[in-house]
Amino acid sequence: MNPSLATVKPILRPWAGKMTARERFLRQMNFQSFDRSFNMEFGYWDENYTEWKMFRENGIRTEEEANCFLAFDRIECVRGNVWIHPAFPRNETKKDGHCYCTDGNGVLCEILENGGSTIPRFLEPSVKTPEDWKRVKEERFRRDDPARIPDIEALKREFPDDRDYPLGVDAGSMIGKVRDMLTVEGLAYAMYDYPDMVEDMVETCCVLVEDFLDRVLPYFQFDYASSWEDICFKNGPLVTLDFFKNIVVPRYQRIRRKLNDAKVGLWWVDCDGDVRPLLPYFLKGGINCLFPYEVMGCTHPRTLLEEYPGELRIMGGFDKIHLAGGREAIRKYMESLIPCVERGGYIPFCDHRCPPNVPEDDYLYYLNIKQEIFGLKE
Repeated sequence: MNPSLATVKPILRPWAGKMTARERFLRQMNFQSFDRSFNMEFGYWDENYTEWKMFRENGIRTEEEANCFLAFDRIECVRGNVWIHPAFPRNETKKDGHCYCTDGNGVLCEILENGGSTIPRFLEPSVKTPEDWKRVKEERFRRDDPARIPDIEALKREFPDDRDYPLGVDAGSMIGKVRDMLTVEGLAYAMYDYPDMVEDMVETCCVLVEDFLDRVLPYFQFDYASSWEDICFKNGPLVTLDFFKNIVVPRYQRIRRKLNDAKVGLWWVDCDGDVRPLLPYFLKGGINCLFPYEVMGCTHPRTLLEEYPGELRIMGGFDKIHLAGGREAIRKYMESLIPCVERGGYIPFCDHRCPPNVPEDDYLYYLNIKQEIFGLKE
């Protein structure tokens, strides 16, 4: 654990329980009996750390500090160097009242000059042609890069075998990071103009994840795997279903085989937007959990859990629109999640990073109602 957390003084008490956090997490996510719901959240916009008095006056500046401050159950993940390295240097320029930057993927972006939390406008990708990809791959996606080798002994000291909290392993991104590098528009063209290039990018992502898993899986009993894709928006996928089925899913299946050999059953994917068209393919590839599951672009989590009983898990799914809708809306929505928690395979929390339009007193009310409904019953 980060030594700086020792100075954080929680304002809430940890939920009472009869199980360790690790035991509770595994049983809840595998449709077994558990003492009370695992208590976690998925962080906050940057503005919350300056606009919420409780964070500002207590020096809370990061999600890790906030998790300790609000006494959530501990959950950790071992991350790998499974993407671009070294990253492109970040450069910022200002011109005609606009602020431009080159990000770590080499993509030219327009950003807010005041640094507010918003998605940049992506203007020009670093990779446009197979020749660009060949150069970038040789320079920044080397499998033999020493920086890709994890320090196993340091990780074992940080995450001992007798831990009482769940520990995950990074399973990377097969297409979401590729979309980041090419941009949405660039990927749309490249799938048709340069399909072999795009497939090689996906294959490169897969190989780097496989290398990392081969290096860490023998030394830990991980409780879950995590991936990031963000390959959907409110109207569905940003790639064709044929592309996803034929190019992405086989790579998931290769990773799933390694996870199965290491007895890692739970594998979640962070993918915003309407994931429903991709969900059968996620499941076919071995991904069996959605995280943090945005409701507004999709549907109430109960709908999908009933459609895929005993197969799909969901983490998240408390609609942040209702979280900002006042206390009556908060309680009503929390009560709508009771069947999901009772069924198992579901952990409730805000369906993305909590935005600053949620009053902090209402957020504390939300946490209190969650404990009242899903905490330990004496």
